[in-house]
Amino acid sequence: MNTQKLTPFTLISYAATAIPLAMLGLPLYIYLPTFYAQHTELGIALVGSILFISRLTDVITDPLVGLYSDRFQSRYGRRKPFMLVGSLLLLGSFYALIHPPTHYTSLWLLVFSMIVYLGWSIISIPYLAWSAEITTDYHEKTRLSAARELFGIIGALGALLIPYLYSVSEDAQSSLDLLYAAFIMSLAILFPLTLLGTKERIAPTTEQVTLQKIIALWKKNPSLYTLQSAFTLNSLANALPATLFLFYVELVLQEASKTGMLLLLYFVSGIIGLPFWSMMARKIGKTKSWQSSMVLASLAFVFVPFLDSNDLVLFAMITFISGLSLGADMALPASIQTDVVQKIQTDRHSYAGVLFGIWAMLTKFALALAVGLGFVILGAVGFEPEAPTSLALSTLSLLYGGMPVLLKMLSFWIMKGYHE
Repeated sequence: MNTQKLTPFTLISYAATAIPLAMLGLPLYIYLPTFYAQHTELGIALVGSILFISRLTDVITDPLVGLYSDRFQSRYGRRKPFMLVGSLLLLGSFYALIHPPTHYTSLWLLVFSMIVYLGWSIISIPYLAWSAEITTDYHEKTRLSAARELFGIIGALGALLIPYLYSVSEDAQSSLDLLYAAFIMSLAILFPLTLLGTKERIAPTTEQVTLQKIIALWKKNPSLYTLQSAFTLNSLANALPATLFLFYVELVLQEASKTGMLLLLYFVSGIIGLPFWSMMARKIGKTKSWQSSMVLASLAFVFVPFLDSNDLVLFAMITFISGLSLGADMALPASIQTDVVQKIQTDRHSYAGVLFGIWAMLTKFALALAVGLGFVILGAVGFEPEAPTSLALSTLSLLYGGMPVLLKMLSFWIMKGYHE
């Protein structure tokens, strides 16, 4: 590792893989639940339950992927081989997931969503852990995370715009097929840039990290527990609106044709805000900057439950303001986690993979809980997309706009006890 300033080429080559991952992540986390709820015979509550159950496997697989990534030794490094295997697994399983059969649809969704999440873990966890091994400089870690998340936002923008450019945005199946093709092409071009353009140091052989040693980390490092607790709650606060966005815009605002425009506004706002949060992190620290972003997003989102079909302009303003916090949410927590990892690691013990495996597990758990919680509660109040009742719409508004504010404020309060 080094403490020198990272070159632009290093930043770009490392961050390049974030584009294809985001191009897959947007349809996976936003469009797929709605697609299965609307275009199969599965009900909304069943879709949410299945996706939640499939994500529970990450509780086991994500830490294991990180653990074995730490232990793995080869002439090509320990992160790159895992990422290559994960990319191949994603290519096959995601295609199957977006082409469900007419029979055994629920089993198909369960099995292939589990395989997709496993492939995602095998590529993304070593990718995140790698960032803790490229530089040890406090501010350079923020630059590295910011570059990765900037490219991730660019990939999400691409996934958003491509269906509109090809005039298939109203057809969920065609949109998913097109985005899958875009994922393949971007992966083929950018993934080799990361593998060949970013050097991975050959790590010395380390002692095996046991479960007892991992548990001991939380006892010795209470800041780790604080950070991960706050991160999970904040991730859930972000995941609920992402999961329910299409339903909210279509049924509450009654502006289904504006979903693309609103998502574009949100991600562009995230790009605009990212340099600001990086600058703030240098001036007041990463923790306070992240907390500030939570306050900003909450102040904007607190008005969402009171909007109706006449408030598109107000919602667009809220979308832009809350979108400014996107860059902070994506870059700063991961950079703080990298700081913690480097303080914990020794020459004898490597914890980067397993800790980022737990980090990824918490991320996907929050996303799973958002789908499970949101869809099950909506199902309990009799939510039907074709003819929603006033109770269902009120519940949708509270889940979309009210609960995230409460969760972010709780996350803010927890982070008050964190010391860098």
